[in-house]
Amino acid sequence: MTSDPVDIRPSRPDDLDDVYRVCLLTADNGEDATSLFRDPRMPGHVWAGPYVTFERSLAFVAEDGAGIGGYILGALDSKAFERRLERDWWPPLRVAYPEPPPDQMEKLAQIERYALLDMHRPFGAPDKVISRFPSHMHIDLLPRMQGRGVGRRLVSTLISSLIDQDSPGLHLQVGFDNPRAVGFYRHIGFSEHPHSGHHIFTMNLAK
Repeated sequence: MTSDPVDIRPSRPDDLDDVYRVCLLTADNGEDATSLFRDPRMPGHVWAGPYVTFERSLAFVAEDGAGIGGYILGALDSKAFERRLERDWWPPLRVAYPEPPPDQMEKLAQIERYALLDMHRPFGAPDKVISRFPSHMHIDLLPRMQGRGVGRRLVSTLISSLIDQDSPGLHLQVGFDNPRAVGFYRHIGFSEHPHSGHHIFTMNLAK
């Protein structure tokens, strides 16, 4: 673990490759997924790129002397964000990464299957959640930045930006097979809503 100070700053366009790298190195429930994807840029295309591209005001990176080691990415209006992706982001990716037939899909690593499903058949939180907590977020940290309060700082930075943009609430989803993330969100004050296949966490941001 490095003791270098960590700077939290807004993401810049030239950070994209580093954000994609962190996404790949944390895609397997916080672990390195390099060996699990046929194309190492796929997880970044699905879980990071659209936020950096379309929600720049809600994209922040954590940087130390070794470079970018984490990020937090948000969308102010989840429904509007989904519509934007359907129009401007998913179509070329669906051509580049066609959904395989079921027999071929079963041969892929589980995390790549998740990425393909998110690309071709994206799903979000239930409407009853989004109506009260319309914003959502993703956060990922490399091991060298974990356990140092960086995650909490990133979440606080995003929440401040969401409040400045008048968001009434924030939500996120975590799989049941990621207990470390579940513990983190419980610890920092999110409310938990068990759901089929995953946890939904929410936070009220109304002034």
